[in-house]
Amino acid sequence: MTEAARPKHLSLGEVHDLAFNCLIANGCDDANAQAIADNLTAAERDRSESHGLFRLPGYVASLRSGKADGKAQPRIEDTAPGVVRVDAMGGFAPLALAVGRKPLVAKARAQGVAALALVGVHHFAALWPEVEALARDGLVAFACTSTLPFAAPAGSAKPLFGTDPVAFAWPRMGGHPVVFDMATTSMARGEVMIAAREGHDVPLGVGLDAEGQPTRDPKAILEGGVMLPFGGYKGSAISMMVELLAGALIGEVFSFQAGEVDNRDGGPTRGGEFILAIDPARTSGGADWLGQGEALFHKMLETGATSGAVRLPGDRRYGNRDKTPRDGVAIPGALYDKIVGLTG
Repeated sequence: MTEAARPKHLSLGEVHDLAFNCLIANGCDDANAQAIADNLTAAERDRSESHGLFRLPGYVASLRSGKADGKAQPRIEDTAPGVVRVDAMGGFAPLALAVGRKPLVAKARAQGVAALALVGVHHFAALWPEVEALARDGLVAFACTSTLPFAAPAGSAKPLFGTDPVAFAWPRMGGHPVVFDMATTSMARGEVMIAAREGHDVPLGVGLDAEGQPTRDPKAILEGGVMLPFGGYKGSAISMMVELLAGALIGEVFSFQAGEVDNRDGGPTRGGEFILAIDPARTSGGADWLGQGEALFHKMLETGATSGAVRLPGDRRYGNRDKTPRDGVAIPGALYDKIVGLTG
């Protein structure tokens, strides 16, 4: 094994320092670097490799090209009793989300339901951190965002939609929230990129090559090809919904519009994120909504009691979260060296 291929083992503190120092060296101020480093470290902690340090060179690319502002100060706009709007001012999502979360929670508790419109932002992270945080505050949460136009609508071979992820979180009684975070494409683009990096095939149905033919080669999908929505027309319809919610609804661009002006530096494009927070204490009419949820989760797990194959969304990530502080994080040597080089 070459030195570049040998994994580098880091503690979570070392992961955070590596990310923070690299971001500072490339034009972020302390507040933005801290928020992004916290997000990347959380992904590595939960072993969400495609959204951890793997994303850091993309952040740096957008800082160096001038596409994103590493010193942006998000601006809150109180537009309605049930709406908070945060203009990220051309910065990255983590700090803007941190600024908008407290007023969103306050409005949801006051009104029963509230929406956060995040605009003028470069979103490059997983969605589960924001919905999980809201669920830990006792709220039911939904989030979605758009990306560059990587995916074709069902029946097409031309890119129009982003990977358009959606995330949902439900609070639990004395336990971790139930959380799912998924692309509306058959596979998250970061996972396709990792497959290409490591020389693995992907399943048929993930994407088409440049000639519009089905392929298992991740490089063919990434280099001139197109990704496909999951479930054919069903996934395509959900992608369209995300485009509308994270675009037109909040006064932001669609994926194809973002792609028309993006400089293709490898980092996040400009776009929007829509978050809906609901207070179930208000909507349930005083019913035992927590207990009702637990009854469903119990029945779900009961159906797989003999096989052990059924788990609640988020459980694998929580299991990893328990292990990582003890075991540390293994970073590909080539990625570690690249980040060190970017830090200078």
